[in-house]
Amino acid sequence: MNDTRIHPLVLFMPSGKRGRFPVGTPVLDAARQLGVYVESVCGGRATCGRCQVSVQEGNFAKHGITSSDDHLSAIGPKEERYDRVRGLPEGRRLSCSALIQGDLVIDVPQDTVINAQVVRKAADERVFDRNAAIRMCYVEVEEPDMEKPLGDLDRLKAALTADWHFDELDVDFHLIPRVQSILRKGEWKVTAAIHKDGEDDRPCLIALYPGLKNEAYGIACDIGSTTIAMHLSSLLSGRTVASAGTSNPQIRFGEDLMSRVSYVMMNPDGREAMTAAVREALNGLIDQVCIKGGVSRTDILDSVFVGNPIMHHLFLGIDPTELGGAPFALAVSGAVKVKSSEIGLSMNEGTRTYVLPCIAGHVGADAAAATLSEGPHRQDEMMLLVDIGTNAEIVLGNRTRVLAASSPTGPAFEGAEISSGQRAAPGAIERVRIDPVTLEPRFRVIGVEPWSNEPGFAEAAAATGVTGICGSGIIEVIAEMYLAGIISEDGVVDGTLAGRSPRILPNGRTFSYLLHDGEPLITVTQNDVRAIQLAKAALYAGVKLLMDKQGVTEVDRIGLAGAFGTFIDPKYAMVLGLIPDCDLSKVKAVGNAAGTGARMCLLNRGYRREIEETVRRIDKIETALEPRFQEHFVAAMALPNKIDPFPNLSAVVTLPERKVLADAAGEGGARRRRRSRD
Repeated sequence: MNDTRIHPLVLFMPSGKRGRFPVGTPVLDAARQLGVYVESVCGGRATCGRCQVSVQEGNFAKHGITSSDDHLSAIGPKEERYDRVRGLPEGRRLSCSALIQGDLVIDVPQDTVINAQVVRKAADERVFDRNAAIRMCYVEVEEPDMEKPLGDLDRLKAALTADWHFDELDVDFHLIPRVQSILRKGEWKVTAAIHKDGEDDRPCLIALYPGLKNEAYGIACDIGSTTIAMHLSSLLSGRTVASAGTSNPQIRFGEDLMSRVSYVMMNPDGREAMTAAVREALNGLIDQVCIKGGVSRTDILDSVFVGNPIMHHLFLGIDPTELGGAPFALAVSGAVKVKSSEIGLSMNEGTRTYVLPCIAGHVGADAAAATLSEGPHRQDEMMLLVDIGTNAEIVLGNRTRVLAASSPTGPAFEGAEISSGQRAAPGAIERVRIDPVTLEPRFRVIGVEPWSNEPGFAEAAAATGVTGICGSGIIEVIAEMYLAGIISEDGVVDGTLAGRSPRILPNGRTFSYLLHDGEPLITVTQNDVRAIQLAKAALYAGVKLLMDKQGVTEVDRIGLAGAFGTFIDPKYAMVLGLIPDCDLSKVKAVGNAAGTGARMCLLNRGYRREIEETVRRIDKIETALEPRFQEHFVAAMALPNKIDPFPNLSAVVTLPERKVLADAAGEGGARRRRRSRD
C-alpha cells in the first residue's frame, strides 16, 4: 500500500528537495535519501547535536503540504537527555531521533554554528553546500571475547560497516599500531575519520579518536607568486575559523615567475630550494591559523591548494623548466591527490591534500578555482573573468562554452617599470583625481584617511610619507591624465600645456606630469605611460581574441579577480581600455576568487568533480599562436581603444575629443611586449 497517509510528503528547505517516506522514518534518514546535507557524527545516538532541524508550521498550498510539529514523533528520552546536558534551542529537534508521522516542511537551519554553512569573508555572502571528503563517524565497538578471536581493528571495521555502511574500508598503516590503545582509552567508544573523495574511491580510515570527536578541520590555500593566503575551516559546520597570509619566500629567488624558472635552470639545487622555501612558509601559516583558531594541527584532516602553474609545480616538487618556453608543457594538468605528509606538510599523519587541476601551461589551478567560484559555466550571460598580474589569466564564457588564455602584461601594473611605482603599501598613492581646468591633482595615500587637499592630510601622512604610486594609483592617474587632456588617445603627454600649468615638466625630448611636489618628487613620465599602454594592450588583445573565438562583440559581465583587481576602480580600468566596454554596474571586483574556489573544494567534494569536468571542457587559446593578436594589440594601444566603441562608458564619462600628438622621442611605439609569465 502506498497512500499518502502511510507515506507522508516531506519537503526540505532551503534546498527544496522533497520525497515520500514511510511513517516512522527518521528525518535524518529521509534527508540522506534525498541528498540533503544534514551533519551527524554520532550515528543517530543523539549525542553530537549536529543534526538539528526545525518544522515550518502552516498550510503550504504551493507544495500541497500542511505541516505541523505534531507530524513528528514526540520528544523521546534521547532528545530529553541531550537537551538536559547540552541544551536544545526552542523549536529545534534532533533529526536522528525525530520520526516522520505526517506531511512536513523541514527547515535545515543556517543560523547556528552547528549547522551554519560557510560564509565568505568580507563582501561576499554566498553560502556553500557542504559535502566534505572527511566524515566523522562515532561507533561503539564490541569488546574482546575469548570465544570470538577477532582482532580489535577488525571489530572496529565491523562496527563501521554495521553503523555507517562502510563495507570496504582501507586503513592508513600509521593507525594500525595505535588502534588498541585508542579503543581502550575511549572505553570501546571511538570516532573514526573516514576519507572518501570520488564516488569510485574506496573509503579510508585516516584518523581515530577516543570517545566522541565532534569537530574536524581543513585548510584551503592560494599560493600566489607574491603572497600566500590560507584559511582554516571547520569541515562539519563550514565556518572559517581563522585566516592568515604571508609573503611568498620564493621572492628572494626572483621577483617574477620567469626569473624563478631561470634560477632553477641555472642552479642544480634551485628547484629543491624553492620547494623547501614554500613548504616551510606553508607550515608556518598552518601554525598561525591553528593558534588563531585554537585548533590542534592533528585535527586538520583535509587540505586544498591552488596556484599558478609554476607555483603549482614548485609546491609539488616538480621542475618547472618546461614552463619556461614553448610549448609550455605541464608535468601534470589534472587534479592531484596526495597524503599531506608526502609533500612535507605537518598536520595529522592521515591528512589528505587535493590540488585543483591546471587549465593550461600558463592558466593555472588558481584560474580554475576562480572559475569555480564565479561560475561563468553555470550562467547564460557571457562573463569575462580576469586575474591581472605579471601574466593575466583570462576566462570568457557561459554555460555553452568557456575559453581561457593567458596574456603577457608584464609587471607594470604592480609598480615595476614605472619611475615612481611601488607595491601597495602604506605611503603609496592609490587614488588620483585631476581638475580638467587647472590640471591640479588630489590623491589618497594608503594608510591615510584624508585626501591630499583636505585638512589634516599633511599630519596624517607624516608617519608614512608619500612614497610612490601603486597599481591602482597608476591606472587612475593615467586615466585622469587622459580625461583632463594631458595625454592624447595615443598616450603622448601634451607639452603645449606647460605654459598653462607648472605640473607639465619637460623631460628631455618628452614631458612628464608632476603628481606630488615633495620628497620624493613623484612624476608620471612618458615612459610610464608607454609601459602601462603596452601592458593594457596585451591584456585587451588577449580578451579580444577570446571574444573573436566566442563570436561576440561585447560581454555581459566582468569579474576582476585577485588582490589587484579588488582595488581597481572599474570606471578607470575601462577609461584606460584595460577591459572591454560593459555596463559598469556589472563590472565587479570578485576578491580572492581563487581562495574562495579552494574553500569550496574543501567543504564540498562535489565542487572538485565540477571543476575537473569544467576544465576538461574549457578551450585553451595560446595567444602566441594567434595571428590577430598583433592587430588587436596595436588597436588597444590607444585610450581606450583605436577601433572599439565604448557606448556604456561614454554614457557615464565624458571622453575627450580625439587629438593625435607627435611622440617627440619616438619611444615606446606599439610593439608587442616580450612574453613574461606570472
